[in-house]
Amino acid sequence: MGHIRVRKETGKLYFDFKYKNLRCREQTALSDNQTNRKKLKGLLTQIEALILVNQFDYAKQFPDSKMLPKLEKSHKTMIQVTNGTPNFEDFANTWFDEMQTSWRISYKEKVRHILDNRILPRFEKEDVGQITKADLMQFRAQLAKVTRKNGNPISAGHINKHMKILRMILNEAADRYDFTTPYRNIKPLKVPKTDIAPFTLEEVNLILTTVRADFVNYFLLRFFTGLRTGEINGLKWQYVDFENRLIFIRECLLNGRTEYTKNDGSYREIQMSQPVFDALRKQKLITGDYDYVFANNNGQPLDNNNVAKRVWHPLLRNLGLEPRSPYQSRHTSATLWLASGESPEWIAKQMGHSTTMMLFRVYSRFVPNLTRNDGSAFENLLKNNLSGVNHD
Repeated sequence: MGHIRVRKETGKLYFDFKYKNLRCREQTALSDNQTNRKKLKGLLTQIEALILVNQFDYAKQFPDSKMLPKLEKSHKTMIQVTNGTPNFEDFANTWFDEMQTSWRISYKEKVRHILDNRILPRFEKEDVGQITKADLMQFRAQLAKVTRKNGNPISAGHINKHMKILRMILNEAADRYDFTTPYRNIKPLKVPKTDIAPFTLEEVNLILTTVRADFVNYFLLRFFTGLRTGEINGLKWQYVDFENRLIFIRECLLNGRTEYTKNDGSYREIQMSQPVFDALRKQKLITGDYDYVFANNNGQPLDNNNVAKRVWHPLLRNLGLEPRSPYQSRHTSATLWLASGESPEWIAKQMGHSTTMMLFRVYSRFVPNLTRNDGSAFENLLKNNLSGVNHD
């Protein structure tokens, strides 16, 4: 169903509807008022009725539309085929246009980059229905020989991402054009398991009593909430509930943009331990006038690379601690919760895992027992072992 919307910058109304699986937005010269909205809504109803019976003439209704070339290309993709199926480039671009509305911006950019730089140069002119399993295996073997700018080969995990996109495109094409997908019995490359390197509570204590005063609250939250980097950097005050001692994870910061959480499981509520509650109370006095909980002097969210290079890594070197990514603070949260005897189900929810499977797979050697607590055991662990971290 289409809509009549208004452009904030001009105050003019425009049509927003779907045609041939493409989102179409057509500007009008009408201002936003009840009369004009009623008029355009009536016209939109007629347009959608014509679309329904396959009698809508887009060029006649919108003769100067910028959508016409795109619609023409989409039309050619569906009718100009070789041996019954379109060439790979046309179908892949049609697939991308249809799928991107359901993706986060960051994932959309990643897929587009892989398509344009690796997949299309190899398959663009081939008939999508004539690509064979041998072609796919050869492509994967070629990827394994590619080296990055730093001289390192592409990782198995990154190769699997390329192949996943190919699989989705070919499976969809096979479904639409009724041929057997060549992507059968091709298993992902085995990705070497990476050992996590969490900090001990003694190391956490050392870091929090040594780090710059303006970053104490930031790193305390990272160590004791399990927040991902994008989640803590994108955390806003509107999602901090002091009354119920909850942090609502609704967004994350990726490439300088606020986006939806990594997945539905990441959309969660985190319980505040007493140190976290106290740290946020202190932070409120510092950045409470800004949108973001942790912000620079201009009220903008912290830049992760800047924090890592200027604060995190110099601090670890100064303390003589093993070099590690700031992301290990998330692993530290999980291992501390496990060490304190918290329920795996409770920990999984705090971490944003849909099940405990990930928890046991990644942190199995840190599981001492399976008690059924709900946050109080971790609270007691911190109370009994955490030194004061007040830099006031």
